[in-house]
Amino acid sequence: MAATRTVIEQRLRAAFDTLEPGADPVLRASDHADLQANGALGLAKRLGRNPREVAEAVVAAAALDDVCRRVEVSGPGFINLVLSDTFLADQVAALASDARFGVPVAAPPETVVVDYSAPNVAKEMHVGHLRSTIIGDALVRILEFCGHAVVRENHVGDWGTPFGMLIEHLLDLGEENAVEELSVGDLDTFYRQARASFDADEAFQERSRRRVVLLQGGDEETLRLWRVLVAQSVRYFDEVYAKLDVLLTDDDVVGESFYNPMLGEVLRELDDAGLVVDSDGAQCVFPPGFTNRQGDPLPLIVRKSDEGYGYAATDLAAIADRVRRLGADRVLYVVGAPQAQHFAMCFATAALAGWVKGPGVLVHVAFGSVLDAERKMFRTRAGDTVKLADLLDQAVARADAAVAQRDPDLPEADRTAVARMLGIGAVKFADLSTDRVKDYVFDWDRMLAFEGSTGPYLQYAHARIRSIFRRLDPGDEGAWAAAPVSLVEPAERALVLALLGFPDAVAATLEGWAPSRLCAYLYDLASAFTTFYETCPVLKAPTDDLRRSRLRLADLTARALAQGLALLGIAAPDQM
Repeated sequence: MAATRTVIEQRLRAAFDTLEPGADPVLRASDHADLQANGALGLAKRLGRNPREVAEAVVAAAALDDVCRRVEVSGPGFINLVLSDTFLADQVAALASDARFGVPVAAPPETVVVDYSAPNVAKEMHVGHLRSTIIGDALVRILEFCGHAVVRENHVGDWGTPFGMLIEHLLDLGEENAVEELSVGDLDTFYRQARASFDADEAFQERSRRRVVLLQGGDEETLRLWRVLVAQSVRYFDEVYAKLDVLLTDDDVVGESFYNPMLGEVLRELDDAGLVVDSDGAQCVFPPGFTNRQGDPLPLIVRKSDEGYGYAATDLAAIADRVRRLGADRVLYVVGAPQAQHFAMCFATAALAGWVKGPGVLVHVAFGSVLDAERKMFRTRAGDTVKLADLLDQAVARADAAVAQRDPDLPEADRTAVARMLGIGAVKFADLSTDRVKDYVFDWDRMLAFEGSTGPYLQYAHARIRSIFRRLDPGDEGAWAAAPVSLVEPAERALVLALLGFPDAVAATLEGWAPSRLCAYLYDLASAFTTFYETCPVLKAPTDDLRRSRLRLADLTARALAQGLALLGIAAPDQM
C-alpha cells in the first residue's frame, strides 16, 4: 500500500504542518481501520495540548474527503482512516500497468555484496548449506528487483592445510581415476579416503605436509593439481545449484585462495593502525566489548603463532576488498547464527581500522538450524549428514507422487515439470517462511501439503486463478483487461487491500533481511483470494461489468503471486 500511504501521508503531513512544521503523522496499519495515524500523541506532548484536541484539529485541516469514506478520532488521539471504495479501486487499477507492482526503484541505489552458500572444495554440499543458499538467493533477487547493484560472492573454501592430503590422495589414485571419481559427485568418499590415509600412514602425513608448503609457495605443478580439485568441485556445485534453481554461477566463486595474497597487507595495515597485539606469538586484535567467560578480553587471531593465517585474516581481507575494489555500500553475510561472535569481532576490527564508515555497512544475516522431528540436527537414519542433492531429489520424487495422486490423468511430461516446481518450491518456502533466526523442523508432510502456509498452496492458488482464464472465450481478453474495478462485496475490498500491500511487504523484507515477511504476505494474499473466490462468483457474476471487474482482480492476484514467488526463487506453474 506504499503508493496509497504516500497520498495520505502527504495530506496528513500538510495538516500537521498547520500545528508544527515537520511533524510526522506516523501512519501504520491497524486492526480498527484500514490505516491509523498516531502522530498526534507525540505532537500534543510537544505542544502541551490535549491529544484528542490535536487529532481533531488535524482531521479538520486534512483534505481527505476524496480518499477516505470515514475519518475518526479514537482513544487518546489515534486517527482512524477507512479508505473509500473509489479511491481503492483507482489505486488497484493502477497496478495493472505497473510491472513493478507498486515497488519503487531504490533512490539512490546501493552496491550490495551478498556472501552466501560457501561450500568447501572436495566436500559435498549438505543440508547445512541449504539455508545460506536459498536465503541469500532470495535476498539477491529482491535487492535486484528494487534496483540495487548486487554482487554475488560464493566464498568457497578452497585453501588451507587439508589440500595437502587431498592432492596427495589424488596422486595416489592417479589423476585420471581421481577426476572420474570426482566427476560422479561423490566428493565425500574422496575426502574420507584422503583423511583415512592421513590418519593411518605417517609417510602420507609427511607427503601431505610437504605438499602444503609447495602449495603455499606457489609450486606450479601443485597449483595445477589444486585447480583440478577446485574445478571438479565447482562443477558439482553447479549441478546442485541447477537443481535448487538459484542464481549462483562459476563467475560468482570467490574462494579463500583469492584473498591469500592480501593477508600480509591486512596484518600490516592493522599493525600500522596500532591494533595488533602479540599474544604468545600470535598476532591478535582485541576489539573492545568482547570477553570470554572469565571476563578476559577476547582476541581475534589474525596470524597464528606458527605464522599461518586463519579464517579471521581471510574474512578481514574480504571486507577490505569488497569495500575498496567492489565499492560496496553494504555487505551481507548469509551465514549461520553460530558464527555471530566471529563476524561481530571482524566487523568491529574493520571499523577500528577505518575500512568501513558508520553502522549497517557490514550485516550478518544469521539463521538457525534445520532439525529433525526430535528437534535434533537433521541427519540420515545412519547418522550421516544429509546430502543436499539427495534431499532435493527426494523432494521432487515426493512431489511427483503427490501430483500423480491428485491428478492421475496429467500427462507424464507435464507431471514431471510440475513435480520439480512443487518439490523445490516446497523446500524453499518451508525454509524461507520460517523466521530466519530460528531453528525449524524439516517435515515432508507439512511442506508438501496443499493447505496452509506452504509453497504448494501458493503455487496451486496461482494455477487455480490461471485456470479461470482458460475457460474464457478467446474474445473476452480485451473486455476485462481495462475494466473498471468495482467493490461490491467485503471480500473484494479485502482482496484489493491485500494487493496494495505488495510494496510494503517487499520493503519490510529488506528492512529486516527477512524473506519470511514476504512469505507471510503471499500466504495472506492467497487466503484473501480464496475467500474472494468462494464468496464472489467470477465467471458467473450477476452482471458483465462485475464479471470483468472480478476477472481483473483475479489476474492482478495471479500476477502478484507469481512476482512474489519469483522474488523467493520459486516457480509459479500455470497448470497443476
